[in-house]
Amino acid sequence: MKSDPGFYDYWPYKDRPKIQWPDGKRMAFWVAPNIEFYELNPPANPHRQAWPRPLPDIGGYGIRDYGNRVGHVRQMELLDKYGIRGSISLSTALCQHHPEIIEMCKERNWEFFSHGIYNTRYTYGMSEVQERAMIKDSMETIYQATGQKCAGYLAPALSHSENTLDLFAEVGTELFGDEAGFYTCDLFHDDQPTPIHTRSGKRFISIPYSLEMNDTIAYVVNKVEPRRYGQMLKDNFDRLYAEGEQSGTIMCIPTHNYQVSCPHRLKAFEEALEYITSHDDIWVATGREIAQYYMQNYYDSSLASIAAVNGGKR
Repeated sequence: MKSDPGFYDYWPYKDRPKIQWPDGKRMAFWVAPNIEFYELNPPANPHRQAWPRPLPDIGGYGIRDYGNRVGHVRQMELLDKYGIRGSISLSTALCQHHPEIIEMCKERNWEFFSHGIYNTRYTYGMSEVQERAMIKDSMETIYQATGQKCAGYLAPALSHSENTLDLFAEVGTELFGDEAGFYTCDLFHDDQPTPIHTRSGKRFISIPYSLEMNDTIAYVVNKVEPRRYGQMLKDNFDRLYAEGEQSGTIMCIPTHNYQVSCPHRLKAFEEALEYITSHDDIWVATGREIAQYYMQNYYDSSLASIAAVNGGKR
């Protein structure tokens, strides 16, 4: 029986090779809007129900539809105000259902990365062949709709399998070559990028995507109030910013347009963004930019450091 997932090696935070972001910045900061499509009556999955109430769950569907009708525009205008380009965790079915949203994001040069096809269709129970096809479909759809070579992956509704990372690395390389700087957001285990094992030996990393700062986790799971969520974002920033003086850290805010963009929640989010972006020595970037910079500048030294910690083995 496995004692850990096996995707990465033990690598203590202390004494890692120092990271310095572009222009000497001490922190990389990115916002990952989840722009998703939920089906009212999706195919049944025996491993997980799509909705908490019997179908049709009009309430659950309606608030998510609100995100694509109202919340997205509201959040987009706020990110524009603070000079933040979103890195979209995209349900790629949105390219067919709401191409107007895709166009608005393209106009702003936002990044698109894959969050599966529908957020009501899970990886649970898929064969490796089925999961490969789903990943390939999502990456090809992003390329056809945006011209971007998809570099990042977050499993739909966080429904990760043992094969997900291997398949994304393999399919991504088959479609786009090695230059994309492939990364996952699915592991939640660090505040800096981490090299990831793949069965193919493809260069692949994890970059921090925080569940703790995720608005859905905050509002739905932990049931915090908006003002408390805003303070959490500031507190999280302060700690990572202080540590970034020694070696570059990453802060991600994952958002959902039907959560943070509700009118009573937006002010707290805006105050946090204003506070964070008021600091000059942070790099406001996209997930792809962070992954590519790390790959080009720190991937090899990180592998050497990991090997040294683990007795020459990785």
